[in-house]
Amino acid sequence: MVHIKTEEQVGLMKQAALLVSKTLTEVAKVLKPGMTTLEIDKLCFEFAKDHKGVLSFYNYHGYPHNICASVNDVVVHGFPNNTPLKEGDIVSIDFGVILDGWHGDHAYTFILGEVAPELLQLVKVTKESLYKGIEQAIINNRVGDIGYAIQEHTEKKHGYGVVRELVGHGLGKSLHEDPQVPNYGKRGTGLKLKENIVLAIEPMINLGTHKVYTDDDGWTVRTEDGKASVHFEHDVCVKKNEALILSDFSIIEAAEKLNSNLNSSYY
Repeated sequence: MVHIKTEEQVGLMKQAALLVSKTLTEVAKVLKPGMTTLEIDKLCFEFAKDHKGVLSFYNYHGYPHNICASVNDVVVHGFPNNTPLKEGDIVSIDFGVILDGWHGDHAYTFILGEVAPELLQLVKVTKESLYKGIEQAIINNRVGDIGYAIQEHTEKKHGYGVVRELVGHGLGKSLHEDPQVPNYGKRGTGLKLKENIVLAIEPMINLGTHKVYTDDDGWTVRTEDGKASVHFEHDVCVKKNEALILSDFSIIEAAEKLNSNLNSSYY
């Protein structure tokens, strides 16, 4: 069932989304080689709790951590661990909170230091594709228009692999609501979008094959060929002429640019 939000509810969801953005900004301030993803998990937990947020991911269907920390060939759902991050790693942090009963949920991919030009390009194109998808999240368009725009920019234009098994989703009182929002599809197909449907649009794009597999832990999803994957996610509200983005990358980007350990040269 698709839930249409009121303007008041959209406002509350924006506050939840912005708490996620502010938390990821704290990550952008301190992320560096030698840091562990378990340290990032603790930082996110403490910052969200200090701002009255309830953690969305912890114990969700048994998930044992507060964040998903997906490094290099991990697409999504990577477990935080004690392995020190190193120069050249690509790190996606996916995080969610509940604020006043409403979920915020989004993700950002960071680059630690210098990487090959092909990896910079993958990060750039994946982030661009997120906004291509968001452009389609307007009244009377369809879910398939979002997926088509993302697939066209990443797979058809650049030859990347668009993950099929994992998709974006509706968001609200529940972390995952209808509709599902694939990152591939045909224009003019799928659910017709109505005003104040809130979506988590999240391209998951691989440098090589679109094929993935899940580790024995039952959660960690990796690329089948071991090549890098990139994940960006925004919370978006459907509107008439232009989608309303509830989350905020600008504050994350500002912190990223000030952190000499992070590479933001792709934008």
